Amino acid sequence: MRTLAMTAGLLLALSLPCQAGQIYKWVDAQGVTHFDAQPPQGVASTTITLPKNPQGAPRTPPPDKPGAQQQVMGNQAKQQVARQEAERRRFCTQARASLAQLQSNPRLSENTEGGIRRLTEEQRQQRIAETQKAIDNHCH
Repeated sequence: MRTLAMTAGLLLALSLPCQAGQIYKWVDAQGVTHFDAQPPQGVASTTITLPKNPQGAPRTPPPDKPGAQQQVMGNQAKQQVARQEAERRRFCTQARASLAQLQSNPRLSENTEGGIRRLTEEQRQQRIAETQKAIDNHCH
C-alpha cells in the first residue's frame, strides 16, 4: 500500500511539470517519502529534475503561484513600452514630414477658426525651429 502511494505521488509530481520549477524529495523521521516544491529545513533532500514539456516551450507558472503575477506584470510592461515606442516612431515620422514641408515651401498657410491664413516668414522659421527641437529631443 505504501509503495502504491509513493508511486502515485511520484507520478503526480512528474505529470505536472508546469506547476513547479523543481521538485524536492525527502524521507521524514517515520520513513515516509515526501515530494514538494519547497525543500524542508533541516532535512536532507534531493532535487528531482523534471522533463521539459512536450513542445519544448518554456514553462509558465500557473496564476496562483507567486511568480505568475510578476510575469504577467512584466509582460504588460513590455507591451506598454512597445506601444509607446510605436507612438514615438509615428510622432517622429510626422514631425520629419512637417519639417520637410516647412523647409521646402516658403508660402505656407494654415486653417484657423476664422478661415485660412498665410504664415509669415518669421512664423515659418519659428515653426521650423520648434519642429527641429522636437525631433532632436524625441527622435534618435
